[in-house]
Amino acid sequence: MLACAQPSDEVLAFLNTRRSCPAPALSEPGPDRIELSKLLRLATRVPDHRRLAPWRFIIFDGAAQQQVGTVFAKRFLELHPQASADDLTRERRRFSCAPVVVAVISSPDPAHKTPVWEQELSAGALCYNLLLVANAAGWAGNWLSQWIAFDTKIASDLGLIANERVAGFIHLGTGQEPIRERPRPEIAPLISYWR
Repeated sequence: MLACAQPSDEVLAFLNTRRSCPAPALSEPGPDRIELSKLLRLATRVPDHRRLAPWRFIIFDGAAQQQVGTVFAKRFLELHPQASADDLTRERRRFSCAPVVVAVISSPDPAHKTPVWEQELSAGALCYNLLLVANAAGWAGNWLSQWIAFDTKIASDLGLIANERVAGFIHLGTGQEPIRERPRPEIAPLISYWR
């Protein structure tokens, strides 16, 4: 049995300083496959109405990062025939900054009584939870999408099936240097009470 709440000043302090690390500032080392498996297991502890697990992972590490970069560059050239050599190099290197990139795939069951929107929100929660888990384990990370997350040809090349889409690409590694805090929104204007 688990407690309904577990007060922790340490967790609150951790959340108060949580910050994504820009992908270009990530470098080796990154989590190895055993540690990554542990991180993913913890990351799946998210709200998941009716325990559907409406998500899955595709891992890009090592040579796979260069291989998928070739796929990205080829597709970019199809979409932009006038692309420069620098453009294509950027696309080939898209997954090369971080040692590991985890594609979180939203994989809802549209026939299930749980609304697809709820299932997709669970995938989004998983993306964020993976960042938190990785940070707590000592890894820097960034959640990106970019054009590759929304291109149907790329989705097919990645093996996504009907109703699936990329919820995010989570880049994980070691931060090269401290990063600046960024401005955070004022909360008061965002709050209303329904009467």
